[in-house]
Amino acid sequence: MEALRKFQEGVKGDLEGSFTEILMEALPSGAFAIDRSARIILWNRSMENISGYMRHEVLGKHPSLLAFQYRNGEVCPNNVEECGLFVKGEITDMECMLRHKSGWFVPVLKNARAIPDRNGKIIGAIESVTDITSVLKIKLKAEGEHRKLHHSMGNIIGESALMQKVYDSIRMAASASNATVLVLGESGTGKELVAGAIHYQSDRAAHSFLPVNCSALPESMLESELFGHVKGAFTGAVKARVGRFEEADRGTILLDEIGDISPTIQVKLLRVLQDHVIERIGESRQRRIDIRIIAATNKNLEHLVRDGKLREDLYFRLKVFTIEIPPLRKHKNDIPLLVDHFIKRFNRENNRAISSISEEAMRVLMEYDYPGNVRELENAIEHAFVICQGNQIELFDLPVEVRRIPCNHSQPQRKASEKKNITRDELISLLEECDWNKSMVGRRLGCSHTAIWKYMKEWDIPLRQPPRSNGNG
Repeated sequence: MEALRKFQEGVKGDLEGSFTEILMEALPSGAFAIDRSARIILWNRSMENISGYMRHEVLGKHPSLLAFQYRNGEVCPNNVEECGLFVKGEITDMECMLRHKSGWFVPVLKNARAIPDRNGKIIGAIESVTDITSVLKIKLKAEGEHRKLHHSMGNIIGESALMQKVYDSIRMAASASNATVLVLGESGTGKELVAGAIHYQSDRAAHSFLPVNCSALPESMLESELFGHVKGAFTGAVKARVGRFEEADRGTILLDEIGDISPTIQVKLLRVLQDHVIERIGESRQRRIDIRIIAATNKNLEHLVRDGKLREDLYFRLKVFTIEIPPLRKHKNDIPLLVDHFIKRFNRENNRAISSISEEAMRVLMEYDYPGNVRELENAIEHAFVICQGNQIELFDLPVEVRRIPCNHSQPQRKASEKKNITRDELISLLEECDWNKSMVGRRLGCSHTAIWKYMKEWDIPLRQPPRSNGNG
């Protein structure tokens, strides 16, 4: 134990052949020791195998040559004072990436413990590094299968002619795995699902699919999110960070809400599309990347170009291959399929056994125009699951705005004065057409069912449908 005693007392010395070295060589994981100035003093054979660096190449050097990067994109600090190990005393089960001597990154699990002398002063540390490539492959495969399932064509529901065109476009885009794709569609139409389906049917499917919402972050944060930054690049940049473009290398990145990016980001994005290189903020080094870019927006990009808000050259770079997703109001015949899909999904997720939807509730869903598109329909069914007490969704299980508020994008609504000019005979005709359903009549006229009830009381119209004559006189 003399070697350990010497190490604990801060005597570096020659540890060749010592118990410490023998112990480290016996470890199946990579292991190395550093002194108080963070210089490597021990390096075992497993560490050579994991990193590619031989012992004589690293002794006396700083472990920053391994360029440890954490899973959140942060880079391990080079400065001992900034290293959390000497402050916290240990690092436990930290998943990160280690840069191999040949340049590629190896996923590892890192553990470390600071070593104090007899007086409690930190004199160094021992770190162990376990190669988790095989474990991570299994994990990523499982996650990838889940994402692939979520973004599969099977989750894009519809049998209409309009949706068949979307499916054909997805297949064509997937076969051309390097072409930039522009996905157009109103909010809630499923642009991210389409982008994911393109990725997971392409030859990039084994690599990352990373969606970034360009409207969710201010310009400075979005630039850092996409391109990364070096330490000290701006106030608050206390650590280096890898950007999304680098993370998506060999995979696909979805730039959602592309119409909201600033002129500065537009210039940098144009360079990515043209030259396939990026520069981290605060760094002049160019980094080559191999990614596919899919952009999505609910805005009219031609109008943005005309108004000077979007660069024309960027617009043409983005619209190499365009897919336009139709709004739900233009393919309402797909609503029953979508409703059935959501009922099955929410049954699984909530351990429910709702089997169907009433005819009246389905009729209301078919009449509504969905400004929020498929997402709004999905939310309506989820709302119904909260309210529904039986095994069938009824009319009043649906959200009130779907039941009562007319939302017609294609036809102008009547003015209030026009709604009030209806006659008694017209109201009776509408009641007959709607099977005496006052809520449906109200939607036709743009009124509440209470207003219809008041008209009926005023004009002495029966509140229930009169019995039909049997023809016997």
